[in-house]
Amino acid sequence: MEVFSGLTADTDQTTNPQKDMFVEFEELGDSSKIWIYQADRFITTSEVKVIEETLTAFCGQWTAHGQPLRTSFKIVHHYFIILGVDERYSNASGCSIDGSVHTLKALQQELNIDFFDRSRVAFLINNEVKMYSIPDVKKFFSAREMDAKTLVFNSIITTKAELNTKWLVPAGESWIAKYLPNTVVVS
Repeated sequence: MEVFSGLTADTDQTTNPQKDMFVEFEELGDSSKIWIYQADRFITTSEVKVIEETLTAFCGQWTAHGQPLRTSFKIVHHYFIILGVDERYSNASGCSIDGSVHTLKALQQELNIDFFDRSRVAFLINNEVKMYSIPDVKKFFSAREMDAKTLVFNSIITTKAELNTKWLVPAGESWIAKYLPNTVVVS
């Protein structure tokens, strides 16, 4: 699948001099800008391969104002695609970010996976990713089926440092806490 122009399937260093700007995700600095795309369903192993091939090619040629970006991505729990740009080297621009969104939308179209539905919240329950609508989350909180300690994926983080420390947090420490019922304190 070609979702961006000027890229060949050959990723040999001699034909792709910017290849060294695509690095392992762990090599990105903690200040790196990240974007988290949450799938609306489990991403299968064969779909992971398609995503990896597409994003490896995209990241290998990703530029901002003609400058190569030091980039990476990872797929986590078969539900999340995390793109990163290490802005210690070059800053992402509006147009470069648009390019990444275009690539994700093309993957969405090809794989029939919605990466842009922000109406569902992802939780980690019994080591499984579970996604619920806001009305369902409110209902589960009210019924005490989930509480302030239930782990939620915090979708509003923007840096790799936050990914490492604030991505998976108790619901009571995230933006979703506003939906927790008020508790009565008995003294």
